[in-house]
Amino acid sequence: MDDEEYRISEDDNNITEKTIYWLEDQKLNSVNWLSDIPDTGLETDIVEIHFKNTRKGFYRNVNKLRVEEGDIVAVEASPGHDIGRVSMTGRLAKLKLKQQKVVPEPDEIKKIYRKAKPVDIDKWEEARKQEIPAMLKSRKIAQDLNLYMKIGDVEYQGDKTKAIFYYIADERVDFRQLIKVLAEQFRVRIEMRQIGARQEAGRIGGIGSCGRELCCSSYLSNFISVTTAYARCQDLSLNPQKLAGQCGKLKCCLNYELDCYVDKQKSFPSKDPLETQEGKAWFCKMEIYKGIYWYSFEPDNPVNMIAVPVERVIEIQKMNRNGEKPPKLLENAFDNISSDSYNDVLGNDSLTRFEKIQDKKKRKKKRGKGKNDNEKRE
Repeated sequence: MDDEEYRISEDDNNITEKTIYWLEDQKLNSVNWLSDIPDTGLETDIVEIHFKNTRKGFYRNVNKLRVEEGDIVAVEASPGHDIGRVSMTGRLAKLKLKQQKVVPEPDEIKKIYRKAKPVDIDKWEEARKQEIPAMLKSRKIAQDLNLYMKIGDVEYQGDKTKAIFYYIADERVDFRQLIKVLAEQFRVRIEMRQIGARQEAGRIGGIGSCGRELCCSSYLSNFISVTTAYARCQDLSLNPQKLAGQCGKLKCCLNYELDCYVDKQKSFPSKDPLETQEGKAWFCKMEIYKGIYWYSFEPDNPVNMIAVPVERVIEIQKMNRNGEKPPKLLENAFDNISSDSYNDVLGNDSLTRFEKIQDKKKRKKKRGKGKNDNEKRE
């Protein structure tokens, strides 16, 4: 093949830029699950507009434009106008607006001017191309001014009259001099907006440890505080490398199954040590959904752990309250549950089942080779 086929043309660069813009527009994408329901005459003029990354806003369609999801529109801004994509319309947009803690008055909601013209789109794309160079220059300027802050992203307004600089700082930062320098450098109106580590991760995006796109950049818009108590409730090891996300904070997914664990543990007994004639058994860990407590007779060194069902734990605790001690921790030796037992959703026995099959095949091949060698020798 010729070398010309491997050369990257300008069209390929344009395709790459369009792909990046498309990925940014897909962040926090919503599905209109009311689209199949016929109109009831209670339609609203509220429209949700999606801007760069995770920024969204609600606007009023006062001009009764026929806008659909994905349309590029020009909306009211201060000053000038901004360009964004329609992400939600109709009753679902009104319901989502009501979910906000502070619902603005109808007069306070900004307006949609028109559908974007080709001139507006060209100017908008030129502005987006200037965002990454502006971010790199602003970081250098902030470093020269000895400001302890990190500028994580820059977003230009659609008409190139304003730029929003998103930054992270642990303490209060006096950036008045920085605004003057940036305004002289870029010749636009400057707005500094502070965000947290979770918001920065949502704006940048990425792949989580689960192999899927980050929740904060795909659909999660409200960030609820996460504490280590949630990990303890789910009996997870307090390993910061496993519990922390790309933002450096505890993973938001620790909240997803918390209610299920709390409900399951309502009927569980306490974790006090159990008195038996064999000795005192100390609590080590538990498997919530299997209903098992693990105990060891050595308090400081959890070795030779024994799996005890929750029902048996409740029974022994009642006997201890009455001053009685059972002869053994388990009534029958067969009640002990091996920690190596594993069953997945499909009912397979073990994770190493494929390796065992391969070993059998290898043995059969070796036996076959041995027979052939004996035949040759004869």
